[in-house]
Amino acid sequence: MSSPAFRRIAERAARRYRRAGQVTFRFARGKLLGDPLYEHLLARGVPRQACRILDLGCGRGLVAALLDEARSAYGDAGWPRDWPAPPAAARVLGIDLMARDIARARAALGAAADFAPGDIARTPFPPSDLVLLLDTLHYLPFEAQERVLERAAAAVAPRGRLVLRVGDAAAGPGFLLGRWVDHLVAWSRGHRLPRLYCPPACTTRRPTTCSR
Repeated sequence: MSSPAFRRIAERAARRYRRAGQVTFRFARGKLLGDPLYEHLLARGVPRQACRILDLGCGRGLVAALLDEARSAYGDAGWPRDWPAPPAAARVLGIDLMARDIARARAALGAAADFAPGDIARTPFPPSDLVLLLDTLHYLPFEAQERVLERAAAAVAPRGRLVLRVGDAAAGPGFLLGRWVDHLVAWSRGHRLPRLYCPPACTTRRPTTCSR
């Protein structure tokens, strides 16, 4: 269950999406509060020194909204003692294939982050202190996944970090549930039901962090 501190931050982040419409707001709220990934990012995944954050497959920009609200909340009496400080001067660049989602992200966050439509299999990646690949790789064929991973790792600045989450095809019922959710999310974003390319065993849906 989410901590009270996280719920407050997530609720404030979700409210930004009212500007993009009620459906988008409900999606953002459900995703932020229902997926443990987002609390994990605040508690463990985003180094304080990260100034340039690249979110590949950013969707509607939920990570950027969450980090911006976390900066505002840091220093409050309710900030968890075991959480690190959020990056104070981070700038997020989100890239996503769906122009409609980029428009929703821009409507919600305005000048608080940068968003660009693009195919991560082809778009150049700028040098970044933190690169995020969250529930994105498995939409690409395996060979394309390898190329994206190589380019993402090359974009990580010295002492930077790459954080990714993908499905594990060997994980049994948990993987099947995750795949169903991914299909549902893709459908809600205007995609046809996609084929998913999930490698077995070597990766899991738990966020994985690699540093340089």
